[in-house]
Amino acid sequence: MRQLSTQDTDFEQQLATLLAFETVNDANLLKTVDDIIAQVRLDGDSIVLALTQKFDQHPATSIHELELSKDSLAEAFATLDDEAKTALTTATTRVKDFHQRQVQETWQYEDELGNRLGQKVTPLDRVGIYVPGGLASYPSSVLMNAIPAKVAGVKEVIMVVPAPKGVLNQLVLAAAHLAEVDRVFTIGGAQAVAALAYGTETIPQVDKITGPGNKFVAAAKRAVFGQVGIDMIAGPSEVLVYAEGEADDRADWLAMDLLSQAEHDRVAQAIFVTTCPKQLAAVAIEIEKALNNLPKADIARDSLKHRGALVLVKDRSEGMAVINRVAPEHLELSVNDPDALLNDIRHAGAIFMGRHTPEAIGDYCAGPNHVLPTSGTARFSSPLGVYDFQKKSSIIYCSESGSKPLAKTADILAQREDLDAHARSARYRYQ
Repeated sequence: MRQLSTQDTDFEQQLATLLAFETVNDANLLKTVDDIIAQVRLDGDSIVLALTQKFDQHPATSIHELELSKDSLAEAFATLDDEAKTALTTATTRVKDFHQRQVQETWQYEDELGNRLGQKVTPLDRVGIYVPGGLASYPSSVLMNAIPAKVAGVKEVIMVVPAPKGVLNQLVLAAAHLAEVDRVFTIGGAQAVAALAYGTETIPQVDKITGPGNKFVAAAKRAVFGQVGIDMIAGPSEVLVYAEGEADDRADWLAMDLLSQAEHDRVAQAIFVTTCPKQLAAVAIEIEKALNNLPKADIARDSLKHRGALVLVKDRSEGMAVINRVAPEHLELSVNDPDALLNDIRHAGAIFMGRHTPEAIGDYCAGPNHVLPTSGTARFSSPLGVYDFQKKSSIIYCSESGSKPLAKTADILAQREDLDAHARSARYRYQ
C-alpha cells in the first residue's frame, strides 16, 4: 500500500494519479452495450430471454418464467431464520423512517401584484431498480432503492435482478417483499437496462432507472439516459478515513474500516489520512495482520496495492484540503470531536462521525441511503433520496391586474431578444 505525504514535492501529481479512474470509457464495451440495446428495442421479449439464457445460463424457456410472483417474495421472507428476519425488518424500518423526512411538498405564495407562484411536486409514475445478483447479492440495495421510491409515492417499482443458472438469493427476494416492490424480473446486464428504458411486450417501460451494477450495466445506463432518467454512473466503492493520532484511536479498527471497502472490488479505493506518523505506521501493520485471515484477502490486496494509500498530512487544515480534493463516497471522521470538522467538509457522499460509526453501519441500517456519488462526483452530486423520485412543475398564475406590469417587462425584454411574437403576446395583456 503506497504511502504519500503532503510534504512530497510531487504530492499533487501522486494524488491525481491515485484518484484517476474512468468508470465507463472503453470503446469495445460501449459498442457491445449499444448493440444489445438496439437488439432489445427491435426484438423485445425474445432477445431478452435469449441473452438471459446466454449470459446467465438461466433455464427459463419463456419470458414469463423470468417474472416472480408477489407470493414468492412473501414466501422468501417467511422462510428466513428469525435473526435474518429481525435484521432485515430493522433495516427496512430505519431506512423508511429516514427517507420519510425527505418528502417535498407542493407550495405556493402570492406576490405583491396578486399573482400566484409556486411549485407542484409529483412522484414519478414508474421506476426500475437494478439489483446485483449472483455472487454479489445485496438485499440492502433493494431497500436503498425501492424504499425512497415508495416513500415518494411512485405508483409502480419494477425490480430486475440476475439469477445465474436460475439461482435466487432469498434475502434479496425477502427485501423486495418488505420494500413493497411491485414486479420482479430475474434478468440482468445491459439487456435488463434496455428493457426497462424502452419496454418490451412483457417488461414495462419506466421513467427512471436506479441501482448499481457491473460495467455493462453502468454503460447501458449512460446510453439510455435521456430516454429515461438515471441516478448516476457509479464507480467502485470508496472510503477515506481521517484520524489525528488521539489517545482513543484503535489502529485495528481503522485498518478494518479501510479493508471493509477494499474487499468489495479489486478497483475499490481505501485511503487513510492522518496527522500522526506513528499512527500511519500502526495502521499499516494492522492492515497486514488482518489480511492474513480475511476471506477476500486477494481482492483486498489488489485494491490496496493499486488504488489504496496511507497519506500523512502536516495538520488538520491540510487534512481537510485532502478530503475535499478527494471528495470521497464515504468519509469517516475518526476523531474525538467530529462536529468541529463538519463545517470544513465541502465534498463527501456520506460523513460518518466519530470512531463508533463505521461505514459498514451506513451500508445496511443507519437509515441514510447507501447509493452515493463516487469518483469525485460528490463535488456536485448527492446521495440517492426521495427527491430523486419526485419531479417539480412550476406554477404561474397571473391575475388580470397583476399580469400588466409583468407583461410590460416581458415585452421590453422580448424586443431586445428580437422575438417579436413573444413581445406581442405579452403586449396583448396590457394594451
